[in-house]
Amino acid sequence: MADEITETSQTVAAGQLRTIIERIERLEEEKKTISDDIKDVYGEAKGTGFDTKAIRTIVRLRKKDQAERQEEESILDLYKAALGMV
Repeated sequence: MADEITETSQTVAAGQLRTIIERIERLEEEKKTISDDIKDVYGEAKGTGFDTKAIRTIVRLRKKDQAERQEEESILDLYKAALGMV
């Protein structure tokens, strides 16, 4: 009886593991598709004359809140001043 319970538990655990792995694999494929789509949009932007490096910077900055951006800019300004770049 205990062996049957152990075997059933192992079967259930193996099934759960398989389900988790399959979900991760599907999400990884979706991530790749989205990544390819983003790459295509940057390609379109470049094709129409936009600077993709600047666009990437803007996208990165928009993910941050205003206070975080201001703090980052202040530190950057401080470092540039220390190096005589301003």
